[in-house]
Amino acid sequence: MRGLITNREVLMNLGVIWREFGLGCVLRCMWVVCHGRQTTFLDVVFKR
Repeated sequence: MRGLITNREVLMNLGVIWREFGLGCVLRCMWVVCHGRQTTFLDVVFKR
């Protein structure tokens, strides 16, 4: 298990991500998906 987020997981859980983590997290997730970066969800949520 690598813990990477996939395009499908982000799109299927967009409402949950928005509700639980806010618009900023949704936008960061979409940026990662659009740019094809491989990262974990926790890296996106706790971006420094």
